[in-house]
Amino acid sequence: MAEQNNNSRLEAFSDGVFAIALTLLVIEIKVPHLVREMSVSDLWQSLKYLSPSFFAFLLSFVIILISWVNHHSILQLVTKSSYRFIYANGFLLLTIVFMPFPTAFLAEYGLTNLASPAVALYSFTNLMQAIAWTVMMRSALYPHSLAKNGSGTQILRETSKKSFYAIFVYAICTVISFWFPFAIAIVITLIWIVWLVVGLNFKERSLA
Repeated sequence: MAEQNNNSRLEAFSDGVFAIALTLLVIEIKVPHLVREMSVSDLWQSLKYLSPSFFAFLLSFVIILISWVNHHSILQLVTKSSYRFIYANGFLLLTIVFMPFPTAFLAEYGLTNLASPAVALYSFTNLMQAIAWTVMMRSALYPHSLAKNGSGTQILRETSKKSFYAIFVYAICTVISFWFPFAIAIVITLIWIVWLVVGLNFKERSLA
């Protein structure tokens, strides 16, 4: 008999929220409007102007995708549930479903002289997501572990520590982005590349 997971409905609901957030991202990429005098080269040029939108879309898509994979892995480890854990999961979903707005903001102003607020908001959204991950991990560990075994509990503790470090990093990025927005945009991109590698390793350990 397959092992019962009390979080199966929670995961199904969460998957729906992740799917909606991913869908909303692409809606913010607007198709260029044709005018009578526009030539083929002008149309290609308009696509060039959309490059910030494509970059912001791709980055946010990767962020949400990695978050979804990690979320799935967490719920494979956590086979018990509690109201604290459910609400913590809701907090995480709040940060996920909000992601399309700072993405659109970054796409609109990320390469202008108004980049500071756009990058700062994007960094702050990542900061709130790191906080949400930490709260979720803590709710799965305290007052008692919701993991299916001791190995799962250990993985949750390690993940909680990494989330705490992420809070520190994104807090610094948010502050520095007011002065060096372009540099911070690059840093955030590199951070999520690292999270992708960490997430792949986490997935292998959770399946072991």
